[in-house]
Amino acid sequence: MLSELEKKVVATIQGDIPVTRRPYRELAERAGTDEQTLLSVLQGLRERGLIRRFGATLRHQKSGFNANAMVAWCVEEARVDDVGSQMAENPAVSHCYRRISNEKWPYNLYTMIHAADPETCRNLARELSEKTGVADYTLLFSARELKKTSMVYFEDELDTEA
Repeated sequence: MLSELEKKVVATIQGDIPVTRRPYRELAERAGTDEQTLLSVLQGLRERGLIRRFGATLRHQKSGFNANAMVAWCVEEARVDDVGSQMAENPAVSHCYRRISNEKWPYNLYTMIHAADPETCRNLARELSEKTGVADYTLLFSARELKKTSMVYFEDELDTEA
């Protein structure tokens, strides 16, 4: 269970982090605490495994990554963990997931690849295939982004009237 302060801290860090000299001070003020307490709470949540990391969202289209593809791989069950680890090490892979397959869709491992153009995505998938020995795969290119949001937790913990 999380304390009320921990819930407020989690709610506070979910949005944009202020681009200022002391962003954690501003976040602490939003949570109704001081900077050192906020940092201590964050450290405690990390140590307990409740927060893994802070991440930044890169607007990939504006930074030269104009193509992305979800690559669905059909991997022998005994090799899924090993192959997944190898693929996850590749810097072009932003996501790597193990999923349950079925008779109509045999793919059980998925990687998201970002590149400058579709051909580079195809080449990266071919390289991953050659490295891992997994020949059965298909690329699913994004046609249009319909929604992209992050989960929001404890948003009702913050006083939004201020």
